[in-house]
Amino acid sequence: MSEEHLKLTLKALKDRFGLQESRLMKYPLALEAEPEKIVEICQVLRDEYEFDFLFELTAVDYWPEEEPRFNVVYGFYSHANNVRLVLRVPLNGDQPSLHTVEGVYRGANWHERELWDMFGINFEGHSDLRRILMSHDWEGHPLRKDYPLGYEEPQFSFNYDEIDKRKHHARYEEA
Repeated sequence: MSEEHLKLTLKALKDRFGLQESRLMKYPLALEAEPEKIVEICQVLRDEYEFDFLFELTAVDYWPEEEPRFNVVYGFYSHANNVRLVLRVPLNGDQPSLHTVEGVYRGANWHERELWDMFGINFEGHSDLRRILMSHDWEGHPLRKDYPLGYEEPQFSFNYDEIDKRKHHARYEEA
């Protein structure tokens, strides 16, 4: 039953939306979708093919590649048929943007906030797009490959004095 359901779903999505199989991911079966169609595809998966659970929403940064710079990965599960399906949505450039799917899958709310926080992917129409992991005043998006890495040289006996001069020392002062 489940294999038949998955094959039927894949064929219907390919025919209806012109989706292609992903070259980057083989299991679970993955299709590549255009960003403009993601909300409609999610509605069809939920309403017509019983994919009632969004089990994963993450991203991949392919920098220094610019086209596509990012892939947003949506993972769906059908409890009724015990099958999984993945959609990969390629996004170009430094200011990636997608429509939110929280109207279809309520659990996408936090996942989309995490992607905004970590990768800087904007979700248009999101009800509460703000940082969820980093503090509100954090600058940048730490999971981007072009994010500057902090570096502190390890302190050993041979360079102790040199590093100690540059090190910030918290001091306790009585009031």
